[in-house]
Amino acid sequence: MAQTGQRKCLCCGRFFDPDARNRTRQRYCAARACRAASKAASQAAWLHQPANQDYFRGAVHVRRVQAWRVGHPGYSRGQRRGSRALQDSLIAQVADLKGESSIRTELPRQVALQDPWEASSPVLVGLIAHLFSVTLQDDMVSTTRRLVQLGLDVMNGGSHAQGEEGAAVATTAAPDSAAVQLA
Repeated sequence: MAQTGQRKCLCCGRFFDPDARNRTRQRYCAARACRAASKAASQAAWLHQPANQDYFRGAVHVRRVQAWRVGHPGYSRGQRRGSRALQDSLIAQVADLKGESSIRTELPRQVALQDPWEASSPVLVGLIAHLFSVTLQDDMVSTTRRLVQLGLDVMNGGSHAQGEEGAAVATTAAPDSAAVQLA
C-alpha cells in the first residue's frame, strides 16, 4: 500500500518516493531498468510529435548537422584529446660515460616528479631521509638521482664516482683484506 506522497512506477509497478524537485512529473523509479524505460518512453513521445518526425531526415537537417560539425571540430567520438599531466615533466640528465659496457643503463629522458617514489619502498625512502637528513620530496628526488648516477658510474667502471685519483686507490687492496663478492 502506498504511503502519502508515493507514486507507482510505470515500469516495475513498485511504489517509490519521487524526487522533491520533480515531484509532479516523475513517473518512474530510480532502478536502472526503469530509468531506461523512462528514456525510451520520453524519446518515443518526442518523436511522435509532428514537428519532430522528420528531425533526423531530409536535406535541411543534413546541412544543419554538417554546419554544426564544422563549428565543433574534434567533437566526434573517434577523436580523443590527449590527456595533460597535472605537473610539468622533469627531464633527467644522464652523464656521458667514457667506456661502453654491457651493463650500461640510462635513465628515461622525461621522468615525472612522482615516478621515483611509486616504485620505491618505504625502507629505501626512510634510509635516504635518515642518511642524508632530507625530508622534502624535491630534496629526496635530487638525492636519489645522485645516488642512481653514482651507482651507474660504479657499475660501468667510470671515474665519475671516485675522481681521477680515487680510481687508482681503489684498485690496490689493503694487505689484510679479503675479496668479497656482492650479490
